[in-house]
Amino acid sequence: MKERVQRLASARRRSLHWVMREAVDQFVVRKEKREQLRQDTLAAWGAYQTTGLHVTADEADAWLAKLAAGKHAVIPKLPRLR
Repeated sequence: MKERVQRLASARRRSLHWVMREAVDQFVVRKEKREQLRQDTLAAWGAYQTTGLHVTADEADAWLAKLAAGKHAVIPKLPRLR
């Protein structure tokens, strides 16, 4: 591994330390994003379990398709509890 990193550093005209710091930085950013997604997912699941409110996959897909097409799209409304 060390030889591979040294070759990469040499090819990029960077220090070995710079390459390792860059790799660690990218790893940490990726893991932080993954952890935030996990926390958001747990919060959404908890909200669903508490309220039962949700949008269907079809509603979400239609909304995202409009956004992807550059059209104005209103976020689907959650049904009201009775």
